[in-house]
Amino acid sequence: MLQPEDVYPSRIKDSAEVLPRVDPVIHPSGIDGSELLGEADIESFNEKGYLLLPNTFTATEVEMFRAELERMQNDISLLGSPEAITEPDNGELRSVFQIHKDHPVFSNVAKDPRIADIARFILGGDVYIHQSRLNFKPGYRGREFYWHSDFETWHVEDGMPRMRAVSCSILLTDNDAKNGALMLMPGSHKEYVTCVGETPDNHYLSSLKKQEYGVPSDESLKYLSEKYGIDCAEAKAGSVLVFDCNVMHGSNSNITPDPRSNLFFVYNHVDNMVFDPFCGKPPRPEFICSRETIKTI
Repeated sequence: MLQPEDVYPSRIKDSAEVLPRVDPVIHPSGIDGSELLGEADIESFNEKGYLLLPNTFTATEVEMFRAELERMQNDISLLGSPEAITEPDNGELRSVFQIHKDHPVFSNVAKDPRIADIARFILGGDVYIHQSRLNFKPGYRGREFYWHSDFETWHVEDGMPRMRAVSCSILLTDNDAKNGALMLMPGSHKEYVTCVGETPDNHYLSSLKKQEYGVPSDESLKYLSEKYGIDCAEAKAGSVLVFDCNVMHGSNSNITPDPRSNLFFVYNHVDNMVFDPFCGKPPRPEFICSRETIKTI
């Protein structure tokens, strides 16, 4: 198929721009959203770009997920695999990618209707996993994830054409402002912030540890924060944070004794499958972006 038009160009100019979003937030479908979310929840997601759903998974389920997390942390062979991303300064696990494919416990979670059905409703039909990961933020030394729009990276570096993807984050530990809960700028998903700087070759090798390209300018972040404010997604383990692919978000480092670990499943609509990266670079590996092994959830 022919490469689609780049309607969200980024990293091609010397200065950042703020462009209007041209895609809907909630895509039309035949799915009755009232069976999944209340009317107020649907309106809130459309306006804020995220939704926090408390107590979605039980304590027993969370304990099972955390047991798998601990097993992975102690798996020496996993630590040396490409899917395992370590912290730049201490070598501890930062993220593990492609958990929906390589880890049976989490494969079942990705298909769980408590999150997958919400993704289908928001995106307007059949979906697949674009990316999945387990983010570790251990106590004392868990590093920050700087402000960014996921879509900007997925568009530029993966070739995702339009804003028709959503992340579902399952909280495996209590998340609060002290241990690095995700912060979001509510409403920022309505505008697309371009970034400056040509994407380097094999950018993912460094960006997954610490991102330097695809990062909004200070001026852009000030504009968004003054216009939309900043929310902190504080919730108990077992809660789910659903957020739009373009909402500006990030999290602080964790210097408390309490870890902050979350599962992430990124759902993309089947009509929004990736093309060649818009930055003109080779595609990122399959474990970061599903390109060859796409399977409808």
